[in-house]
Amino acid sequence: MGSVRWAFPCGAWRPCRQEWLLAARLVQPEEKDRIGQFVFARDAKAALAGRLLIRKLIAEKLCIPWNEIHLQRTSKGKPFLANNEFSIYSNYNFNVSHQGDYAVLAAEPELQVGIDIMKTNLPGSSSIPNFFRVMKRQFTETEWGVIKSMSNEWMQLDMFHRHWETRLDDYHHIAVALGKQEGFGQKHSDVCCMEPNEPQFTLLTFEDLVASGIPVTPEDSAYWDNFCSKQETPVKQNSHSRYECL
Repeated sequence: MGSVRWAFPCGAWRPCRQEWLLAARLVQPEEKDRIGQFVFARDAKAALAGRLLIRKLIAEKLCIPWNEIHLQRTSKGKPFLANNEFSIYSNYNFNVSHQGDYAVLAAEPELQVGIDIMKTNLPGSSSIPNFFRVMKRQFTETEWGVIKSMSNEWMQLDMFHRHWETRLDDYHHIAVALGKQEGFGQKHSDVCCMEPNEPQFTLLTFEDLVASGIPVTPEDSAYWDNFCSKQETPVKQNSHSRYECL
């Protein structure tokens, strides 16, 4: 099984009718319905990509047929494999996150794993030092010392978000990989990781995402009409941006 780090560029994904209807057939009916309720197309694409990442992981790494996978969520929303007959895999942990342009997945055998992704932009019209002054009460002097020990302001902002997300996280063991946005590159290229002992991310195409898929629901042509009726979430353009996975 081993460690897995996958990323899918859902923000750049422009599904045609055939792709969207195929993707919808590859998730459980309740998840398909939940995704269909999103107001914005960007959110629907990200959520659907996250479910496909999980099913791809289980089908390919645990060798469970795609159409026999049954997923449920914990009370806190973390997905897990609910098939009783596959309880031998209960110690294989995985989690997904999506924000901005990417959906990401991390998986680990024997270790609890959590992941969050955040697109780091400049804080509005404020400079990074001014932003830190406003947020001064959020961390201790020791934490601020770690944040400001980074060699430049962008790395300091990344470290700020690492502390912020870690503080909010419920997991005791967190898989951390920090990569620049431009590091996602082309097909199957690796994200540049700042943690040298962490697995690197592999960027997947849509074809990769559905390669092992077996439909679990019939085709629903109205689902494409539903998707076409959604507006794409407005995205603030900023050439100075980075992605951080926690």
